[in-house]
Amino acid sequence: VQFVESGGGLVQPGGSLRLSCAASGFVFRNYHMSWYRQAPGKERELVATISGTSGSTNYADSVKGRFTISRDNAKNSVYLQMNSLKPEDTAVYYCYTRYTNFGSWGQGTQVTVSS
Repeated sequence: VQFVESGGGLVQPGGSLRLSCAASGFVFRNYHMSWYRQAPGKERELVATISGTSGSTNYADSVKGRFTISRDNAKNSVYLQMNSLKPEDTAVYYCYTRYTNFGSWGQGTQVTVSS
């Protein structure tokens, strides 16, 4: 099982980024997928979740209305569109299955929001 995140970078407050995650090694469409983030000195937190086939979504209150999670089961990929970014969104972002532990996580992608 492998997760490869990409799309992070440095962006000014109010800017946008789109993160991508390519997953492999399991039947992707059967699993809820989530984005998590971990800021320096803080615990990893759940940001957004999308179901396997129906596409239903859930968001942390801190990102609701600004972030949108989506997926493409044909490409075994999940995405996170981030708009109106704030300095407090600065973190390493990871994708992972929501309810199943496959072991090790990917490297994540760094998002830095700063002027």
